Amino acid sequence: MQHHEISRRAIVTGAGATGTLAVVGLIGSGTASAANPVLQTGSKGSAVTTLQKRLNALGYWCGNPDGAFGAQTKQAVLAVQKVAGLARDGVVGARSWDALNRGVRPSSRRGGNRIEVDRSRQIVMVVRGGSVKYIFNTSTGNGQTFTYYGRRIKAVTPSGEYKTYRSVTSGWDYGALGGLYRPFYFNGGIALHGSNDIPAYPASHGCCRMSCAAQDFLIGSKLLYIGEAVSVY
Repeated sequence: MQHHEISRRAIVTGAGATGTLAVVGLIGSGTASAANPVLQTGSKGSAVTTLQKRLNALGYWCGNPDGAFGAQTKQAVLAVQKVAGLARDGVVGARSWDALNRGVRPSSRRGGNRIEVDRSRQIVMVVRGGSVKYIFNTSTGNGQTFTYYGRRIKAVTPSGEYKTYRSVTSGWDYGALGGLYRPFYFNGGIALHGSNDIPAYPASHGCCRMSCAAQDFLIGSKLLYIGEAVSVY
């Protein structure tokens, strides 16, 4: 089946949970020093360049450092915050800087060469030679029920060991539920794919969303290909 990834935070978290997340977000961001200022979407300058270089050095891919805190930088920051167990707000405050300065990175559970999807932390990892090479923010199945051709289906990303078996690399793959950017299917209609909306929480119909730029990078770098092992846990 094809999955159109639609963000539904209100459905997933509920009003009470959203309020809790807002409070935690303020705590998680903290304050920062002059050397490590608070940075967020829209920030520009040398401090952002320093941040971007540090993210890339640790494997949190954010593209070429350009001194502008845009969508890709935010995606990388969200991935760091998830790995470090911080508030997932995309704002680089004292706690996020501390995690970056300490070099916080995840470890592979399966080893070898594969893609690992950690549902609890909502990250995708590229593993090569048993070591994590890249880490990306992802959004997986939200656990809600949706209708597909008259069938009621629960939006889950099942754990297990898979291999990518089909791809559409020329652009968007459209189906009954919408479009997926350059998807690599690994479990029926469930795919690793690019999206224009990758929140910090589970929000998909079951697929693993990443940014379109990240998907382009993975495919262009030959890190995502037909027959690649995919571990979901």
